[in-house]
Amino acid sequence: MPKLTIDGREIEAASGLTVIQACELAGIEIPRFCYHERLSVAGNCRMCLVEMERSPKLIASCAMPVADGMVIRTDTPAVQKARKGVMEFLLINHPLDCPICDQGGECDLQDQAMAYGFDRGRYEENKRAVADKYMGPLIQTIMTRCIHCTRCVRFSTEVAGVEEMGALGRGEHVEITTLEKAVGSELSGNLVDVCPVGALTSKPYAFSARSWELRNTDSVDVLDAVGSNIRVDCRGREVMRVLPRLHEDVNEEWIADKTRYACDGLRRQRLDRPYVRNAEGRLVAATWGEAFKAIAGRLGGLSGEKIAAVAGDLCDAESMLALKDLMGTLGSPNLECRQDGAKLDPGTRAGYLFNTGIAGIKQADAVLLVGTNPRWEAAMINARLRRRFLAGGLEVGLIGPAVDLTYPVESLGAGPETLKQLADGKGAFAKKLKSAERPMVVLGSGALARPDGAAVLALGRKLADTFGMVRDDWNGFNVLHRAAARVGALDLGFVPGEGGRDLVGILEGAASGAVEAVYLLGADELDLSPLDKAFVIYQGHHGDAAAHLADVILPGAAYTEKNGTYVNTEGRVQLGRLAAFPPGEAREDWTILRALSEVVGERLPYDNLGQLRQRLIGVNPVFAAVDQAERAPWEPFGQEGPVDPAPFELPIDDYYRTDPVSRASETMARCSAELLPAAREATGTDG
Repeated sequence: MPKLTIDGREIEAASGLTVIQACELAGIEIPRFCYHERLSVAGNCRMCLVEMERSPKLIASCAMPVADGMVIRTDTPAVQKARKGVMEFLLINHPLDCPICDQGGECDLQDQAMAYGFDRGRYEENKRAVADKYMGPLIQTIMTRCIHCTRCVRFSTEVAGVEEMGALGRGEHVEITTLEKAVGSELSGNLVDVCPVGALTSKPYAFSARSWELRNTDSVDVLDAVGSNIRVDCRGREVMRVLPRLHEDVNEEWIADKTRYACDGLRRQRLDRPYVRNAEGRLVAATWGEAFKAIAGRLGGLSGEKIAAVAGDLCDAESMLALKDLMGTLGSPNLECRQDGAKLDPGTRAGYLFNTGIAGIKQADAVLLVGTNPRWEAAMINARLRRRFLAGGLEVGLIGPAVDLTYPVESLGAGPETLKQLADGKGAFAKKLKSAERPMVVLGSGALARPDGAAVLALGRKLADTFGMVRDDWNGFNVLHRAAARVGALDLGFVPGEGGRDLVGILEGAASGAVEAVYLLGADELDLSPLDKAFVIYQGHHGDAAAHLADVILPGAAYTEKNGTYVNTEGRVQLGRLAAFPPGEAREDWTILRALSEVVGERLPYDNLGQLRQRLIGVNPVFAAVDQAERAPWEPFGQEGPVDPAPFELPIDDYYRTDPVSRASETMARCSAELLPAAREATGTDG
């Protein structure tokens, strides 16, 4: 490793690092605008100039690789003068409209102008003015502020994989543009984060609040199964915005657009009081006591076999455990968490995890995608796959509908017959899997949420065994979930007990009268028509589909309004934090179930969140390992049998509206109306 001297201090840096990175390792801050550690080097802004011994002029530290014996000085008079000069040139054409700029308080240009700016302006000519550009419903542009750092162009091309941004013109006439098109990426909101000035800001958040007015809470996202780490910014009881939080093993420093912009759905169509359906069939507002009394009166005369419970996609582990315990005291074995009907094997943890790990994708050299569109189902995982492709040496095969994943994919077939042939070692892609050092397979819900899903799962396991995907230092078998609650529910065993009914059985039982009462815990993504005859209790936070059908509605808390435990698709246990209080009479979900248990005469044995979490760990010790993705033992799972030759179908036809929160969001509705036709054309789906 090269040794170099920085400001009189000798340090050792890995080969391939640049001088600016070596300075950071030494604890020395170098100002920059164009440089970003996750993007390619542009060397545009010249703010990072430093002095290098034996160099006739100052060097751009972002573009200079370290070398043995190098002597760097970062705080000489020449360096200070250069930085002040660059700052003065940058401010020549900048509009200096900080009082009305949404970037105010969080602006790199503002911060560095304080350190390197001149105390007055010497430029007397007219300032350059640039017309604002249209970039879609999410990005607000004020292009006169642009300093041409090209971070946005590099991000959209390299990370998002959509080559829609670029620079037109030369010299002072350069303009960043999309040619008046919306940015067609599920990661476009990150352009706001990478912009070091106020040229690109958040359109839904524009002129809503100042950064210093907001209360920040670290939490996790639940609108997909990635478990992206987020920061929830609130003013009073209102969530104003959601920003990414650094987590190298999960989402790095990016988040998907739905994660970022669907938060306005938390203010709309909310359930803020209990409701009970009266004798005329109308839902009327009620007190908690009246709602609990109506439930107890209906459940009191029923045997456990006539009661069922279904957990939804956004539920926290605490509320699902409380519901499971309540159903257990009522004698009901009819539990289900697989709203989409996926035939996952709850007995073997390795059979329902993304075992490779999200960060482990960088080690793969061959990937087989089966019945999944990761660009819509898990945008952050798709970005990892793209980055691995750009690094070189990655072969990607796809079984299922053809989609644009922002990287080249070899389409192998449409259905399980192709998977069966591959598992038998047949086909050209089988040779690629055989020769790969670290191959991996990714099964999506499009492959598993079918009547023959258990057989498809068994084929996936067979393929993993055939090509040596599982060994001591590598597990290439992966299930890609779409629901944040799914892995946690399977870890808790929120599945049919002995003699219990699965989702199909519950729906058939409700239609036939064998199941008379169904408890829906935030479950909105299932076929509700068979539940017409049953007594339906809905506990959730939005007036979505299931709430309209329910006989009793219990208002719960959304993910930003409670402390909850979630397990992402790779099996990583993470904690969501209460950022704002729920509206009206709504309460945290586990407390509702605890209160209901007393009314029905089956009191649950915990009185606070700490006791409930101890119970959680007692049910499954994995919940004790917070922020860890523990490797699961490789044991038998799946059920061998015949497969239906029908092609796999993708489960998502509208990326922007997949859950009660995003369906209530005006921003997501605008994105769906404007961006979805173009997205369907790009991904090859027809909805």
